[in-house]
Amino acid sequence: MQLFCCLPMKKNWWKILSVALLLYAIIAGLLAPVPAKPIVNESIRNLYYHVPMWFGMIILMTVSVVYSIRHLRSGQLQHDISSKYFAATGMLFGLLGISTGAIWATYTWGQPWSNDIKQILAAIALLIYAAYFILRSSIEDIDKRARVAAVYNIFAYTMLFPTLFIIPRLYDSLHPGGEGNPAMDQRDIDPLMRLVFWPAVLGWTLLGTWMSTLYIRLQKLNDKSILHA
Repeated sequence: MQLFCCLPMKKNWWKILSVALLLYAIIAGLLAPVPAKPIVNESIRNLYYHVPMWFGMIILMTVSVVYSIRHLRSGQLQHDISSKYFAATGMLFGLLGISTGAIWATYTWGQPWSNDIKQILAAIALLIYAAYFILRSSIEDIDKRARVAAVYNIFAYTMLFPTLFIIPRLYDSLHPGGEGNPAMDQRDIDPLMRLVFWPAVLGWTLLGTWMSTLYIRLQKLNDKSILHA
């Protein structure tokens, strides 16, 4: 009896870790001391939520494109399903990232949208991925849709690098991380904040993975119910 009780715990340890890390990030993010920065002030706590959303998005999109490549190599539709839902969760994280960024910008820059180069290119990256879902919905043939979507997903993923990492560093920006600085050095983030920031990144990413796997399981259950109807 004890063995059967321990099996679910061992299997779902990463889900428990996700909840623990998120609780830590939320509580410490709101209550732990933060450096007194001019203009930014207490809004600097948004670092624990805004930036991890983008980290989570990139990781989830990476998993999605790996499944797309696996589908092109194997032709298995289950890889296409996994690719779709990891991309969908990544898209959600991207929207949350741009939304929390707009809230932060309101308090630090005076307005939610200032046509900053990073804001514009982040929006373009999300629009490219939005086209991925529009493309999927426009093709009725399942096999053709999976192949075309996989190819487009690879294109959309490669576009993340110029839009989020390369081009923004070539221009002046209100964001930290301009002029080639990756925005993760001592000038941009206090060492004590890293103790909350990195657990938050892992916690949000694990949550996104959890959400994606739930969507995939629901899709597979729905497919089975259709086949047996």
